[in-house]
Amino acid sequence: MGFVNNVEIVWDELLDAFTSGRGDRVYFLDRMTGEIFFVSSSLEDEEFWRQMETSRERFLEIPRFDYGIERQIMSGFIGAIQDSGLKRLLDGSLAGRKPYGNMDDILSFFPEEQERLLEMKDEFFTSRVKNWLEENNLFTVEMEIMPAPRL
Repeated sequence: MGFVNNVEIVWDELLDAFTSGRGDRVYFLDRMTGEIFFVSSSLEDEEFWRQMETSRERFLEIPRFDYGIERQIMSGFIGAIQDSGLKRLLDGSLAGRKPYGNMDDILSFFPEEQERLLEMKDEFFTSRVKNWLEENNLFTVEMEIMPAPRL
């Protein structure tokens, strides 16, 4: 493994960038400072994009949120539900069928299941971010993320 950069990265900001569904933004991590920032995906400043391209070792583009993965997580979650009525409601909501409501609204009546879904999502995204950090020599498996909001 190559050199591991020793920078302080605000975990919550990095996780927010990974989970942002905003298609109008491109997120970056500055490997030298740990700063996370975004620019408009429609920015037409060719010089800026050229600088970002030539400085790829310093500025890492943070992968965009993948709605396909989100659907897979939801499908796995629904498949593990024991309550057949709730399972039917959530299946209908995921499929976009009427008159089923928003999945978050449905789960608000089932706090244990809602908590289980949040834990599943958190585990998935935490793992995804850790892998990305390791791939970019900013984190190694031997390191542990502390419960504090900073990495």
